[in-house]
Amino acid sequence: METIFQLSNLLVMPFWLLMVFLPHWQWTRRMMGSLWVIVPAALLYAVLVMPSAPTLLGDLANPTLGSIAALLGTPDGATLGWVHFLAFDLFVGRWAYLDSREHGFTAWIISPVLLVVLMFGPLGLLLYLAVRALLLRRTA
Repeated sequence: METIFQLSNLLVMPFWLLMVFLPHWQWTRRMMGSLWVIVPAALLYAVLVMPSAPTLLGDLANPTLGSIAALLGTPDGATLGWVHFLAFDLFVGRWAYLDSREHGFTAWIISPVLLVVLMFGPLGLLLYLAVRALLLRRTA
């Protein structure tokens, strides 16, 4: 499981690097314009979760702090959670990247915001939404 955990980062990191460091490159826009960039991480998640889905369904349908802590407190559970984070954070980061390009927001502002999305997921989404609202208000 350690190897899967470590290698899972490779499924998303190239896309984050492109969005943050080469946001205006035509291939970045082209690649990020496709939902296929999210598929490898989502597929890995599916492969990891499907064998345990019947067992997990009970814990997830009626979650308790103890059951979720027990799940995430194992190498298998932590890897499953990590891949879940990777896939969804990339989905959100991709949306923020494309939305920012559509509105013509400067990469000098958006690239640091994308790093927050990468590192802190929902906090980065909130930050992007706040920055977006501010920038759209300034241009209106």
